[in-house]
Amino acid sequence: MPALPPWSRSWTILEKRYGVKAGYTRLSTSKFIATIMTEHAAGKLTADVLQAPMPVLEFLMEKGVLASYVSPAAAGYPKWANRDGKIQSFGIECAALIYNKDLVKPADVPKKYEDLTDPKWKGKIVMADPSSHPTTISWLIGLKENVIKSEAEWMKFLKGLAANNPMFVASFGPTPAPIESGEKLIGISMPKYIITKAPAPLDWAKVSQPMMGTPRGMAITAGAPHPNAARLFVDYWLSRDAMKILAEKVGEYVLAPGVYPPIAGIDQAKVIPIRELSDDEIKKWGSEFKKIFAAQ
Repeated sequence: MPALPPWSRSWTILEKRYGVKAGYTRLSTSKFIATIMTEHAAGKLTADVLQAPMPVLEFLMEKGVLASYVSPAAAGYPKWANRDGKIQSFGIECAALIYNKDLVKPADVPKKYEDLTDPKWKGKIVMADPSSHPTTISWLIGLKENVIKSEAEWMKFLKGLAANNPMFVASFGPTPAPIESGEKLIGISMPKYIITKAPAPLDWAKVSQPMMGTPRGMAITAGAPHPNAARLFVDYWLSRDAMKILAEKVGEYVLAPGVYPPIAGIDQAKVIPIRELSDDEIKKWGSEFKKIFAAQ
């Protein structure tokens, strides 16, 4: 039996409060769509509620797999968080600049993303590989579309970042370790690691620009085996009680109004969702970034 995630505590509360017992199955994205579509086509979809990346949920919505449901618990959420009355975003997987607070002087902490191009960071940066990691690719495009004023300035940022020879890892998951150890001083990572890696000496750079990330969504399946329980689960999941668990125990940035992870200053950050790139865009920009970073 695999270990339950930290936020499974909310399921225990749900069971005690309402008598609804929840369980979960975790699948890779590649197996997720195939499994759901096969079960749906056979009329034997076993899942009541789905959580997945937004492009996956949007695809399933187009295929008629998702049911309509707007939870009253989402009344205070941003308007953009509900898609066609079927997909409800509950949080944003944010990226930020994470640094070793024991080794980086306060005066040296970046005040904007472009500060990563300062030569003082040469050989001291870690990030997920921009040629292959979809979220990092999307984040870099998010800078282009939402933060940096012109394409020329964005390209200057990319080349300056590349010139500082960042260490590449496969995903966000491995980014905190070299920062914690002091092998690297700063990285493009996720602020939630300040919570999950505590007491590691990690902090985040409170830049003047928006913090960006990809929305996390959920939806009820059409023909859910337990439709009433599914709606109750969604209602509870979107409640302040459940979102506080997700924020406080896992460090997630959630959309429930007034609920924040216990990370100093994050309640003052402007957080915006970035658009999900298509597979073709990921491939195209991954190839472009590979050239840019290899050329420096």
